[in-house]
Amino acid sequence: MAHAAAAAFSAFLEKVHAVWARESDMQKRMEATQPLLTDLVRNPAVRDSASQWPSTEGHKNLLLHTDEQFGFIINAVVREPNRKGSVHDHSQAWVLYGLVEGTESLERYDRMDDGSRPDYAEVKLASVTIGQPGTVDLVPPFNIHAEQGGPGRSVAMIFRSERLVGRILQHGYDVATGKVIERYGPTQIPFSLA
Repeated sequence: MAHAAAAAFSAFLEKVHAVWARESDMQKRMEATQPLLTDLVRNPAVRDSASQWPSTEGHKNLLLHTDEQFGFIINAVVREPNRKGSVHDHSQAWVLYGLVEGTESLERYDRMDDGSRPDYAEVKLASVTIGQPGTVDLVPPFNIHAEQGGPGRSVAMIFRSERLVGRILQHGYDVATGKVIERYGPTQIPFSLA
């Protein structure tokens, strides 16, 4: 099945390249990529492969692909049951978050203060969507959000419009205290579907 998952991933990349070659607007690129990622995370071979992926606990991501032509990044996360995710943003990047296995609560937050203090933000939970296998969430730039683990193991693929880790500071938000933490993002662990 590993070969079938790798073949599905390669076909996905070809389709994404075709979309990105004809479309220059980033929002439109990501909106057109969303159904392609939906097909990928619903692919039985990918789901079977994901059942064997290692845990990414400890602020890590599996690095599945760095695109040399267009600069996008594809990661995966493998979460333990009931994992509590941090409230964060992805700076200027667009992100597609697609669940392959398990369920997660996909939270969105509104910023309530005027943004005048870089180290402080008053954020309030605005919505919660229950993500299931095949759910792909489109997260716009600077959107404050969190993913909370469900009762079982969960696996997601993350398509980022650009490489952030080591380049662009992202923000973590402490809902209780209002403290804002700047960070470069999770440790990247190279991982092949083949």
